[in-house]
Amino acid sequence: MSNALYTDLSGYYDLMCVDIDYQAQSDGIRRLHQLFGNGGHTHLDLACGTGPHVRRFIEFGYSSSGLDINQPMLDIAATRCPSASFMRQDMSSFDVCEPQDLITCFLYSIHYNASIEKLNDCLLSAHRALAPGGVFCFNAVDKDKIDNALFVKHTARQGTDLFTFRSGWHYDGQGEQQSLRLSIEKADASGVQVWDDEHPMVAVRFAELVDLLEPLFEVQVFEHDYAKITPWDTASGNAIFVCVKR
Repeated sequence: MSNALYTDLSGYYDLMCVDIDYQAQSDGIRRLHQLFGNGGHTHLDLACGTGPHVRRFIEFGYSSSGLDINQPMLDIAATRCPSASFMRQDMSSFDVCEPQDLITCFLYSIHYNASIEKLNDCLLSAHRALAPGGVFCFNAVDKDKIDNALFVKHTARQGTDLFTFRSGWHYDGQGEQQSLRLSIEKADASGVQVWDDEHPMVAVRFAELVDLLEPLFEVQVFEHDYAKITPWDTASGNAIFVCVKR
């Protein structure tokens, strides 16, 4: 199904992400931008979905915009953030009308670049779109640290319907492809429906990722904790990358 699940169920996306602390994530990146940025306030969120991070950056005083490949998501985002601009583009190859001081990519969405080549294209696009001294911030997972047995699960209600969401990474131990496995179960008076989906995503080691980044950016890597600014301990498999344009 590839992106069909997100497109067809865009109205359920916010339920699927109801346990995400968008405020804490956005505030953590805002503080990192204050430390490493150029003082500017133009912002672009890659793979913005329905726009929850964009809304937070608008509240922080940024001139914020969003980019996503799925138009139904962007329609919801435009309603949520009427003062923002949204565009339907592929993040592996995008253009902007004005230089950006901050580009973000939350929720491990950098991995939606389906190959190392596409990932590198995305980094080049971000570098091109940034103003001098601009910052690209994203979170990523190291393919060698993925535990295929782990998954996250939560439930949420919409009216009388009960939804159960499950997601987890899977990497077979070889190559540059991993997947995000998703399951959505909807229970209502008529019974139970289940959607299963698997999204191909790029698999990369952090050392490989840093090698791609360093010709373009000065790179800082932090522990995956938006409440603290703690340098990455080189052991954990999740991290936040803060990349200042060279």
